[in-house]
Amino acid sequence: MKTHHYIFLTTILFVIVFYDQNMGLNLGIIGIIYSLLTLYRTPKANRTKTFFFLFVTSILSSFAFAWYGDFPSFLAVVSSYLLLSYRSKNRRLKILFLIPVFVINCVTAIFRFFSFDEWLPKRNVSGLWQKTLAFVLIPLILISVFFAVYSAGSDHFANLFTNVELDINFWQLFAMTILGFFIAFNYWNFAVEKFIYKNNRILDNDFKEKEIIQKSTYSFLDLDAERMSGVISFFALNILLIFFIITYNYEQFYEVVKTPVRLSEETHERVNAVIMSIVMAILVIMFYFKSNFNFDPKAGLMKIFVKIWIFLNAVLVISAMVKNTEYIINYGFTYKRLGVYAFLILSLIGLITTFIKIQMKKRNAFLFNTMAWYVYGVILVCSYINWGGIITSENMKRKDFALNYHKTAINFSEKQLLKYAEEKNDNQLKAEILNLERVKFQKNEKFLSKVLYYQNIK
Repeated sequence: MKTHHYIFLTTILFVIVFYDQNMGLNLGIIGIIYSLLTLYRTPKANRTKTFFFLFVTSILSSFAFAWYGDFPSFLAVVSSYLLLSYRSKNRRLKILFLIPVFVINCVTAIFRFFSFDEWLPKRNVSGLWQKTLAFVLIPLILISVFFAVYSAGSDHFANLFTNVELDINFWQLFAMTILGFFIAFNYWNFAVEKFIYKNNRILDNDFKEKEIIQKSTYSFLDLDAERMSGVISFFALNILLIFFIITYNYEQFYEVVKTPVRLSEETHERVNAVIMSIVMAILVIMFYFKSNFNFDPKAGLMKIFVKIWIFLNAVLVISAMVKNTEYIINYGFTYKRLGVYAFLILSLIGLITTFIKIQMKKRNAFLFNTMAWYVYGVILVCSYINWGGIITSENMKRKDFALNYHKTAINFSEKQLLKYAEEKNDNQLKAEILNLERVKFQKNEKFLSKVLYYQNIK
């Protein structure tokens, strides 16, 4: 099949599964179809390990959305399919160019659409495609658009067709067709601008031989002075960080116990300070080790101080994790407290990646390329796992279990709450859970709009 076949086929399928439906099972179905068609269409040269990994994650993300239908699973679906399409067309382009490529394509879609020679067949031997396009599709599109415009502008014109019983919402059908075509067109026919290909090398992980030149960064500061500046800076920062770790841990573990609300506020403030400290630490290291000092034989002392600083920052992250764990043990699980773990783990991975960059003499781009994949991995983990169920299941073991909070503020916890009601032999609570608005709404949804999680609540 040619590009236009994929575009029109997936547009038709999109309209079929989304017309007069809410988003639910239908997005999972259309996602799986896109995955299989992408696998079939991708040339063997581009079917790398990364491509097959993205193919699997896109399928799993589609199932996750069909099961949960929430924002994390939607984000996983979108990111998985953008990456899959991106990798199917070019296996060497860096992941960081993904967003610019698709933003540019969305903006330029209207102009690329009218470049018919680039995506429509120039010649049709059988003539079937030409006849279908000329005699059916173009007249049908024009009639539909002008019918909608005239109906909106004249009540008498619209009344001429009131007796014709066609249970079709033409505006919705038109909107679904445009949206489906827009998605399909940009998915199957996206273009990568030449300037992106030319600048792809900027994001290479490794230095080129011609870049390994010992020279000062600034004209007003020679190499020896810059090196000594780094040594003094990192030595002083290590001393400063040691004092900060001592005071930080004293405040966390030895100060007088405060109210839960105040303790929560202070915990999040301190975690934010830790994360900001890690980000700034990595930026400082990137500044000094952007090129010269990676290969400077006289920069050994500075590298030692940098590695000590990375280790001390890792100690700071682990301290924050320990405090967050203690906080959970005392007051239970919440989304925010699990989110703290996610950010701290990403911070720790960033430090490890920075250590590898120094040790293996990688470019700064290595950090961004690597961390982009870890962020994608966090999105997948957040979408595949029922965190609400875990939170409720763990908090049910506590004596201070806040039932109303878990009924209203925790998503996908209904199965655990029903189990809790069974253990308490509380039939009224069972009835309340089964009559929650979100449960009743999902039970009454049309098939393609259903979220499968709610269909498995008994």
